[in-house]
This record gives sequence, structure tokens and C-alpha cells, in this order.
Amino acid sequence: MSGFNAPHCGSLRASDDGREVELFGWVARRRDHGGVTFLDVRDRWGTVQVVVRALAETHIRNEFVIRVAGKVARRPAGSENPRMATGEVELVAAEVEVISEAKTPPFEIVDDVEADEALRLKYRYLDIRRPKMAQTLELRHRVVQAIHRYMDGHEFMEVETPMLLKGTPEGSRDFIVPSRLHPGEFFALPQSPQQLKQLLMVAGIGRYYQIARCLRDEDLRADRVVEITQLDVEMSFCTEEDVFALIEGLWAKVWKDVLGIEIPTPFPRLDMQESMLRYGTDKPDLRYELEIADVSDVLRETGATVLRGALDAGGVVRCLAVPGGKDMSRRELDELALLAKGAGAKGLAWIPGPLDRHLAEGELTAIRSSSGATADDLVLLVADRRRKAETVMGLLRREIARRRKLIRQGEWKFLWVYPMYLFEEDDLGHLTYGHHPFTSPWPEDMHLLADRPYDVRARAYDCVMNGVEISGGSIRIHDRGLQERVFGILGMGREKIHSQFGHLLDAFEYGVPPHGGIAAGIDRLMMAIKDTDNIRDVVAFPKTQSHQDLMLGAPSPVSPEQLEELHIRVVPPSKPS
Repeated sequence: MSGFNAPHCGSLRASDDGREVELFGWVARRRDHGGVTFLDVRDRWGTVQVVVRALAETHIRNEFVIRVAGKVARRPAGSENPRMATGEVELVAAEVEVISEAKTPPFEIVDDVEADEALRLKYRYLDIRRPKMAQTLELRHRVVQAIHRYMDGHEFMEVETPMLLKGTPEGSRDFIVPSRLHPGEFFALPQSPQQLKQLLMVAGIGRYYQIARCLRDEDLRADRVVEITQLDVEMSFCTEEDVFALIEGLWAKVWKDVLGIEIPTPFPRLDMQESMLRYGTDKPDLRYELEIADVSDVLRETGATVLRGALDAGGVVRCLAVPGGKDMSRRELDELALLAKGAGAKGLAWIPGPLDRHLAEGELTAIRSSSGATADDLVLLVADRRRKAETVMGLLRREIARRRKLIRQGEWKFLWVYPMYLFEEDDLGHLTYGHHPFTSPWPEDMHLLADRPYDVRARAYDCVMNGVEISGGSIRIHDRGLQERVFGILGMGREKIHSQFGHLLDAFEYGVPPHGGIAAGIDRLMMAIKDTDNIRDVVAFPKTQSHQDLMLGAPSPVSPEQLEELHIRVVPPSKPS
């Protein structure tokens, strides 16, 4: 018995009528009709109906693995199933053999499964049997293969980088691995191959790529997991234009080869400040037209205290027209106000509404004109600090589009957002890097490094598609002196710089070319293609939001003997008092 070269269950068509075949698969469904048994047999490639005139193996039930041999026949007229790719034919069985029996699964193996996600993750090998999940993994495979073909065609070399590295700060917590041979010392698992790919440029590789596994010990959200897969790219002697052209061609190729869709290139480009102003985010979804307007100047002398107070404190007033929004109920408006407050806004105002009586007629007209509102529209207003107003209005824009079904499904809207800022402020008000500490500042902003670092623009860029950042990168620093200076601005002392980054700085003494690159998250890319907001829908074996693998039961304790061998003592967490 060998099923390796047997036809797939999903491959049979009307052209196979009369063909003798042998199939292997799982029983997806059994139906008994007075001496005739119908078995739907499934494998990764699809499902076919098997007709058994006298079923000797009467105990067969769902998820048994079976072998079936027989003759392909057209289904009787009127019994075809257009919802199945194999729906014109059936296999009339001469032999049915049970290869492996199965217990009753803990949930039904169907696409519209109602089982709790935790249960499906515990039995992920069963969940992947669902056609929808198997098709998603197949699509992911095809996307990755298209990437390989494209990168090879552009003379990029795939180089595998190590998983055991030196820990350096790159934005998230490292996963650390104890060294048995070097007691008290640890490796770090890679958050990205960033420094290694830069060292490959020093080595003269010139064009590098890798489908890399990266690990980050960070709190999980729906679009994040601790283990990610990314396309990692670096190239020497390049500018932003070279990176843009490469990636635009890549996504055009992937969409054409995998999805059969032509996407126009080049992609539009948007300055980050303009993106924040017009859309309230640095990753705007352009499948709907809602645009935010700044009405700060027309309201400088307003008598509306709530707006004037924010402006006098150095803030801004931003507004957004809701198409046909005059029909919104008070309950809907209160929900939006609660959403705005939850995002940190002091409040939400709207016109027509209570605010009208505090605004002059000219101010009302100016607000409507600036927002593009018609007589049937409602205008939402937020007055706050610039960044807060931008963030809140961006959230409201997305929520309005969702509630009023303004998002045009089936469209693919790509764009570049750049430049970014070299530095930003962390939660404690300290200076930190906007992208990573190896990103080059714009030459014309170099004079700002000493006194106005927050104003220094970075040669960094993000590729955004349908509101999802699918790739991001930068032109790197290739001058040792500038790299040390940036580390110093970030608050690192000389000893720390050389302890953590001495290997990179030393390499910069041996002839380093200008270089830049980009990384694209395969998981996020697949989320966008499959139109899901849950990253676990596109990953074969994901972990939960609490970093647990429910299928394998990981993480788990290790034996005292193994801990002793690694020179580790576990201190239980203190109990809350």
C-alpha cells in the first residue's frame, strides 16, 4: 500500500469518468441510504463523495483514516453538487479499508466551527483539518514561494542567521537562553536579524534576504504573537527609491501570481505628518474617503470655552464629517463619546448639537466647509493636544467607517508613509528611538541632533496596505562616529555602547558600504489577505495571549537536575500581601 502517488481527493473531475483510482483520506461525513452508504472523504486538497454498495467496515465514522479503491463515475443527473470542486463525480468503491480509527473529536471539523478558541488551540492538529484552515496555510505557502522566486530573480542571496545571539536592546524584551558551558551567561533569541544583516553588508554580500523567525517577549494583542515570521531584506549602495521599487515589484508579483490581481505601481506616498493630520494614524486605510480637517485657525477667537481652552493651551481642534450622520441617534453619539474618552480625549462634540449655540454663524460655516460636510452630514470635533487629537480622531474615523459600512471590500490600497522621526518619547518621557538605533537621520536635519533631537527626521519608511503596516525599514547609519553619537543621545554611556554594540562598531572600521533594507511581517500580510483581525487564524501553531501553547502544554517546569546542570535556581514569585 502506497498513497504517496495516489490521486488527491480534491483532484477528481468529470474528465476522470471511468478511471480506476485509489484514494486515501479522512471520513468527513457518512450517510446511510438503504443498503448504500455515502462517505465524503477529505484530504488537504479537497473532498470527494464515495459510494459504497455493501459496506463491510460498518463501524466507520467521522475522522477515520481510510483507503478506498474503485472507479470514478459521473453523478446521476440532478445530483451534482456545484459547491464542491469534485461535485460532478463520485467514486464507486470496490474496496474500503480502515487504516486508522478515531475517537469522536472534541468539536466538529467544519469551517463554521462554534468551538471555543482555547479548545481549538488545544487540539490544533484537528483544527487544521478544517478546509478553511488548511487553505489558509496553503495560501501562506504560495505567498512565501512567490517571495523566494522574486528575490532570487533580483539576485538576492538567502542567508540563514543564527538563533542564539547576544542580547541587545531592540525595542522589546529578549527571550534568553542559559549557557550550560558558560555558567551565569546567556544567549538571546533574535528579535530580528538586524545587526547580522548589516554585518553581511560589511561582508560584501550586497543583496541579502531571509524568511526569518523572530521572537519577542512582549504582551500579546490580536495582531501580535511571541514568534513571528518576517521577510528580512538588506541591500548595499541603495536609496529609499531602490527599496520602494523592489518592494512594490514584490507585492505586485505576489498579488498577481497568488491572488490573480493586478495592483498598480508605484504606490502613493504620504508624509507622516500629513497622514496623522488627514487620517489620524501613520497607517491609514484608504478604502474609504473620510478625512480629518484642522479647524484650529478658524476657531482662534471662538466663544466656545471648551474649544478655546484647548487652543490657548497650545492644542488643536480637529473635525470629521460623518456622511448622512444627521440620522445618528443620541445613543450612537454617546457611544462614540465614550470611545473618545477611553482613548484619552477630554470629550467629544458635534454639530448640529449643543455646541452650536456657542459658535458664531461664520465659525459653523467654516467648520462645515473645512470638513466637506453637506446638509445631511454630522461633524464630530475633538479639542486636545495635537498628538492626542490625531489619535482620537483616527480611532473615530475607523469606527465610523465600520459602523456605517463605508469600507470598500475587495480593494487593495497600498501606500508608503515616510519619513518617520529618528527619536520619540517613551512612556516615562525619556528619549528613545522611533524605528531602531541604526536608522540614519536625514542629512539636512543633522544640525538638530544636539539641541532638537525630537525634530530630526529619520530615513525610515513603512509600506501600508488597507490600514495594516505590512513592511517597514530604513536607510542605515554606516559611519561609526555617527552611530556612536546616536547611541550617546539615547543615553548610553561609552562602556555600555562598546559592551552591547562593539562588534558592530568594530566592523565599521573595515570598509562599510551605505546600505538599507526593510522587513515585512508574513503573519500580518496574511491577516490582511485573509481579512482577519486575529493573527492566530493564519499561523499553524500559535500561542495564546498569555504566551501558552495549549496543545504542547508549554511553558512547563523542568527537572531539578536540568536546572542544576544549567546553574539556575528558580525563585518562586512572591505572593501578594
